[in-house]
Amino acid sequence: MFAEQKGAALADLKAIQQLDLNLLKVFESLYLEQNMTRTAERLHITPSAVSHAIKRLRECLQDPLFERSKQKMLPTPACQRMAPLIIDNLSRLRQILQLWGDFEPETSRHHFRIAMHDAIETAILPKLTRYLAKHAPNVTYASIKIERAQLSRELSAGHIDVVLDVAMPIKPPVLHKKLIDDDFSVLISNNHELVNQQKFKGGFSRKDYFSAKHISVSNRPSGAAIEDLLLQEQGLVRKTTIRCQSYQAAREIIRSENLILTLPTSIARRLQDETLQLIKLPFSLASIETHLYWHQNTEEDAALKWFREIFDTMTD
Repeated sequence: MFAEQKGAALADLKAIQQLDLNLLKVFESLYLEQNMTRTAERLHITPSAVSHAIKRLRECLQDPLFERSKQKMLPTPACQRMAPLIIDNLSRLRQILQLWGDFEPETSRHHFRIAMHDAIETAILPKLTRYLAKHAPNVTYASIKIERAQLSRELSAGHIDVVLDVAMPIKPPVLHKKLIDDDFSVLISNNHELVNQQKFKGGFSRKDYFSAKHISVSNRPSGAAIEDLLLQEQGLVRKTTIRCQSYQAAREIIRSENLILTLPTSIARRLQDETLQLIKLPFSLASIETHLYWHQNTEEDAALKWFREIFDTMTD
């Protein structure tokens, strides 16, 4: 039982003054993850170390902080009230420390964390790697995947530096700008029955498109793919028979099946080879925008400001 006597409160004040601030990093991560195992993985420590750290905080703050509910660690009312303030101040502290000293790309050993959909990797990462090899040879980066619902939280906590994703409604403290404006094309096998029709001359009709069987790509467990949402805006529906998680897998499938793949043109160009044809859509479809997202707390961080500017040079 947590003590509530005056003497205990005085002892707690002394404990707070002597608090190991590393415990707050564990607290922050557990609050965001709500799971001991994921917290341990994120911090590269053992679940036992996470449990021990939270126990020390509980004793210091005289509150359970988290209560187990099935697979989740849910915050107590006091924790729910105080956690956003603690996390905000940790973010501010990181911002201050990031501004310490000058940032020199040529000699820096900074490690950047980028969140993006794996479909964007083929368009962005080769260019980024070449740029860093030339201008910042000791800089490293990691490309990771996050849930869109966690974008603001992950940026705020400093777990990621920037996000590349489709345009979506978002407000400060997350800032963003458009990087890429991409239209859609179709990839189709040279062996597809449409290609072998006598009337086919590097393109097909609107009727052919909607009569054909399609494969779509989405890493979400359910819901329409982005191109289907755009088609629905025009009252159009296509016949999708297969759905997979990556464009690379979809490309391998359409090589031998009578299916066509609709995808952003920049990605289609990288996947096309001698066995596939790249065809313009036989109708107009709104383009897809890729935006760069970051937290306003990092606006003046010299390293992150330099890193964000790289993406402008790669998409000109």
